[in-house]
Parts: sequence; C-alpha cells; structure tokens
Amino acid sequence: MSKFLVAGVTQIETIVRVDRIPVNYAPITSVVDSIFTAMGGDAYNESLALKWLGDEVCFMSIVGRNQDLSMINPPDRKITLSTEYIIPQMDETPTEVVLYDRERKQQIFEDLKDLRNNVYDMSMVAPIAESCDMLVLANANFCRPFAKIAAERKKPIAVNIRSYDIEKEKYNTDFLEPAKVLYFSDDTLTEDPYEFIERISGTYGTEIIILGQGSEGLILYDRTQDLRVHYKTVKTNEVVNTIGAGNALFACFLHYYMETKDSVNAIKNALLFASYKIGYMGTSNGFMTTEQLDQWRNLIWGIKTNAFDAHKFF
Repeated sequence: MSKFLVAGVTQIETIVRVDRIPVNYAPITSVVDSIFTAMGGDAYNESLALKWLGDEVCFMSIVGRNQDLSMINPPDRKITLSTEYIIPQMDETPTEVVLYDRERKQQIFEDLKDLRNNVYDMSMVAPIAESCDMLVLANANFCRPFAKIAAERKKPIAVNIRSYDIEKEKYNTDFLEPAKVLYFSDDTLTEDPYEFIERISGTYGTEIIILGQGSEGLILYDRTQDLRVHYKTVKTNEVVNTIGAGNALFACFLHYYMETKDSVNAIKNALLFASYKIGYMGTSNGFMTTEQLDQWRNLIWGIKTNAFDAHKFF
C-alpha cells in the first residue's frame, strides 16, 4: 500500500448517451436511463480508484462555496474519500457535460467557472507531502505550487495532462519538468505518437510516459527499461461508457508501479482495470478488485517468470 497526495479538479458531470455524434436536431428526445449526473473530475476519479485498490489517499481540491460535500461520497458506494482538504471557495463548482455514442465518440462541454483564478491554501500541504510516497497532480493552475513542493522534497510526481496542445506546452513546463510519470491522451495529438514521446522524454527527461490511444490501446515508454511498446486494449466487459477510463487506467498503473516498480506488470493491470470500468455508467463506478485483477491477468497473459520480458509477446 502506498500513500498518495492527489490534487486536481472536482466537478459535477452530466453524461448523456446519444445515438450519434454529431447530434441531429430534435425538439425533445426522451430515452430512459440515458442521462447520469454525479461528481467527477480527473483527480476525484483517480482518488477513488487508488482508495479502492487499498492505497491511502489525501485528496486536495477546490469547489463552489455552496457545494454540498456529501455528493463526494454517495451512500451506495463502498468506499469514502475524506473531504477535509476539499476547500469550498469558488463561486461555483466546475461543471462538465459529456455526450457519447455507440461508436465511443465523445463531445465534451466544459465550464470551469472561476477555477483559473483560485489558489489553494498551501500552508497545510508541505507536511502532508512529506509523508506521502507520490504526488498525483492535474495540470490546473492551482496545482503548480504542489509540483514545486514535491520537487523540493524529492517526492515523485505523476501528472495527468488532460488535453495536450503543442502551442500551450510552455504553460505546462511547471508540471512537465519535475514529473516522473506523465499521462497523455492522443485525442488532440498532431504529431507521430512515437516521435511525440521521444521529444517529450528527450526534452524533460521523463522516466515513464503513457500515451492513451482510446480503442487502439496505448503506448508505454519506460526510460529505465529502454521500453517503447504498444499495447492493445483487452476485453473484460461490454462497453457501456468509456468516460473516466483514462483516469482509472492512470490510477491503477500508479498503484502497481509504486508497489512493484515494474511498469509492464503495472500497465497490464491498468489495462484490465480500465477495460472493466467501461462496462459501467459514471466515471466513478465499476472498479475491479485486486483479486479480480490477478485472476484476469493470469487468464489473459499467464504468469511470466520475467515481467520485463513480457513486451516480447506483443
């Protein structure tokens, strides 16, 4: 079990299932069980997944002044997150609406409210960071001081770069330079994926990069192991909703990587964790247990005597 400090965005998410994207105009569309609203956000989802896997999690975020914090922990969920470090200081909680269709296309409408103008009270962060094994950050403005505190204390940093834009890369250097682990999605990537990974690792010296490629799988880069390998997705569940799968994959990878320092073992478990997750509606539902992960991993890949040779099978 590891101790993680997770800092990032908490938002209210509404997920809407539609026939196809782009959506055809209709005055009203009435479909049962097609709209789902709950708390979400990258850091929120990652905190839930890490806690589910048995890690100790200190979750730090900011929400609206009038936000009902009981929404963080709905009564039907088996695990709870502490709200001690969730600060209600914004005008309103950020909100996101996601449309998705049967082809796994998504269209996201995001309203960050006054998030960019808010800062987090860092007076409580330093001693907590000192006691943690890793800091997991979003690339939100209020998370920049977290990266500095972690670097000063030589704590490993993992960053989820939610949306990559080469024109805005300079604004992310506070996160890219100190990060040990980086997660990207290729949704907005305009470069060749392998060239992109080589450029990022060469520029910032990043040890591990995960590039999510949706239904095509992902690319894992591990500088220490001189590893650059593409992994296809695996199937453990019928696809219901892929929203939040990247957060689940990232969190599961970090859990097993911190436990074993084996990136291949960690990414295989993460692929399984994410594949099960997409069989459930809502970004914070549908997590595999560690026992299920062990069973599925042995079923799909078997037990390898040398985990670092596992990439030879792909």
